[in-house]
Amino acid sequence: MWGYQPEPGILPPEENRRFNAPFNMATIKQVINEAVERVRMPTPVRLRDLIRHIRAARTAAEERAVVNKECALIRACFREDDSLWRCRNLAKLLYIHMLGYPAHFGQLECLKLIASPRFTDKRIGYLGAMLLLDERQDVHLLITNSLKNDLNSTTQFVVGLALCTLGAIASPEMARDLASEIDRLARSPNAYIRKKAALCAFRVVRKVPESIEIFLPATRSLLTEKNHGVLITGVTLITEMCEKSPDTLAHFKKLVPNLVRILKNLILAGYSPEHDVSGVSDPFLQVKILRLLRILGRGDPETSEAMNDVLAQVATNTETTKNVGNTILYETVLSIMDIQSESGLRVLAINILGRFLLNNDKNIRYVALNTLLKTSAKDLSAVQRHRSTILECLKDPDVSIRRRAMELCVALVNHSNVRSMITELLLFVERSPEPEFKSVCSSHIMHCADKFSPDNKWRLETLLRVIVAAGNNVRDDVVSSTIQLISDSPRELQASITADFWRELCVDKIDRQPLVQVAMWSLGEYGDIMLYDSEFASKLTEEEILDVYQRMLWAPQNNIVTKQYALLSLVKLSTRFKSALQRINRMVEQFGSHLHIEMQQRGVEFTALFSQYDHLRPSLLERMPPIPNTKPKMDEMGGDSPEMESLVIDQVVEQQDSSNALLLLLGTSTAEAAILPETNINSIENNQDLLDLLGGLDGPSLNNVDIPKAPIHKPSMTVFEKDNLKINFEVEQTIDGGYEILMTAYNFSNNQTLDDFVLQAAVPKTFVLKMQPASSTQLPPTGEITQVISIKNPTNGVLRMRLRICYSVNGQTVTEQAEVNQFSPTS
Repeated sequence: MWGYQPEPGILPPEENRRFNAPFNMATIKQVINEAVERVRMPTPVRLRDLIRHIRAARTAAEERAVVNKECALIRACFREDDSLWRCRNLAKLLYIHMLGYPAHFGQLECLKLIASPRFTDKRIGYLGAMLLLDERQDVHLLITNSLKNDLNSTTQFVVGLALCTLGAIASPEMARDLASEIDRLARSPNAYIRKKAALCAFRVVRKVPESIEIFLPATRSLLTEKNHGVLITGVTLITEMCEKSPDTLAHFKKLVPNLVRILKNLILAGYSPEHDVSGVSDPFLQVKILRLLRILGRGDPETSEAMNDVLAQVATNTETTKNVGNTILYETVLSIMDIQSESGLRVLAINILGRFLLNNDKNIRYVALNTLLKTSAKDLSAVQRHRSTILECLKDPDVSIRRRAMELCVALVNHSNVRSMITELLLFVERSPEPEFKSVCSSHIMHCADKFSPDNKWRLETLLRVIVAAGNNVRDDVVSSTIQLISDSPRELQASITADFWRELCVDKIDRQPLVQVAMWSLGEYGDIMLYDSEFASKLTEEEILDVYQRMLWAPQNNIVTKQYALLSLVKLSTRFKSALQRINRMVEQFGSHLHIEMQQRGVEFTALFSQYDHLRPSLLERMPPIPNTKPKMDEMGGDSPEMESLVIDQVVEQQDSSNALLLLLGTSTAEAAILPETNINSIENNQDLLDLLGGLDGPSLNNVDIPKAPIHKPSMTVFEKDNLKINFEVEQTIDGGYEILMTAYNFSNNQTLDDFVLQAAVPKTFVLKMQPASSTQLPPTGEITQVISIKNPTNGVLRMRLRICYSVNGQTVTEQAEVNQFSPTS
């Protein structure tokens, strides 16, 4: 027809237009336009060149200048709708976004690249969508149609990109709309697509738990896969389903034999280059299966029995010389301790953790201590066998390991080893340079001494060593508890412990305030017994004791509370010493002009006792009666019970004789309000406490003074209760209008440990809030955590508090909030 034979590969124009689309007129026009654009606009800098320029910047200002200049060029290209360099510009913008600079103006360009037919454009477009978009932005809804089209693509990599993006940025509405497409792809004959679909379904189930029923039929078939990539994603999806739905958990318990068979095949399999990691066959899949078995066997003896043999096989056959083997052993230990396993298997698991403690890797040692702390509540006797190794961890240079070792040592204390364990903990307190360690560990020692002490003498000696070792880092309740125990001891023990405090006070060079406070109180009450009826009878004089008082009262490093202890103690010695009355009177008179108003008030009122009301001084300053312990030992009451505690306090109030009311007020003045830690003594209006009454004795007789009884309140109030977590406040209002709050968090779960427990509190700016470190950051099953909160109220305002409770359970972080608007203790 044309008169010539065309060369091979060259077709006539009609056939070209019909069969070879790239050479039609529209394509020719596009090529010409692109060539014109290349000439008209400069070529954008390449990504590698931009990275080189940014790294060459010597200051942050230079880096910002480079980034701002490039962002301006990228914006200009986007405004010109430059499709030729859109992919390169977006890639540079993503790098700028990863450096922390704003890149939101590239969101719509991502959508344009996603709609492009070229794979290279789609790849950058989907990556940009995952980085720049999320479900909180409406722009991401515009890519729903593009996602649906790409999910039906014939190219597996395009389908994979769409599934990855859908799992990353899908909102609940988008996930519900495309769930059926994901389920269809999970049945695809292509293993790559099945793997991506399973991962996408995992993300969708996490966001929309009700979609489990859609994926349930396809998920069962994933456990029969030979491809390890598909198998591991299937196990991950099943794990998430079981955690979200109890019904699904019961459904998949039937597949435990299949999981056991897969795990056993992995253990017994020979060398496979495709899956071998440091001599272990696919450790990632083993870890995933062990985690799923732990969830399936929890609380189910029959299911646990089916997996006992394979767990023992994993524990004994896994190589421990490489970190890969240690990872599998760690997951095996967690599974053994979480299911209803045999006692021998539990001992084997704890022995594995004991071997971990001897590892040179500090991360492995920390993991072992953390796990032993969780398992100590279930099998304490097996953990006790590794006590010596745990004690060695107290000397570790790593602060995190020392903290976990200290908490584990406290958990191991019992009646049989309390002496040796407390000795080691005291040495730890003395060696520890961190103040927070001293505070937390001293509180733990106090608790253990209260619960397991063999006798009062040992307990008092322990408290003395705690106060000496921890210095100013002990909690306030240590001082009050020590004073209560001394007052409730026999006369011989009172003289002995007062002498011990005197020795420590004489050699104290670092001004330990708690030590001085307890020593001053003891000397004021029992100084005469120590001086005349003990080993100091012929070695110590009244003048030597008063010299120490002189030093303590005028030492600038002692705080006001300590000086209040010392001044009241000095006044009491005026009725106990035989020949030092005049010097004591002169020392007290000096405080009548003290700069601190509280000390000045005390000085004036106590001076009145030496002159105008000298005949009343012996009866007012007589020895205090034993202070009752209003908080029974835990082993006597079956745990800390607020109701039991309140009952004991009420009994104490009923037993208070009216003749002791004045002494009670005297012992709980501002200087010694900490003596009764469990009582709440209201301040009299205008700060008129007992010392004001003493200063105003201008009436005809003391008998005409109406002395009210100090009201004692029930301190417990529940401020938060949700999901097996309960938080109680024991509120004590101080004399100055502030608050002392003992927070106790209870975990009522029988099998879940709350990790990384943190309580944060916020109060109005007119209050001053101080929170002591919590007794622990782990809340074991049926366990508790305590923390002391001190609040000063200088303006006498109404206290309101907002709480934020953070913890993690089963690897998921939980954050709760609560408000407390009523702090008046209920009568």
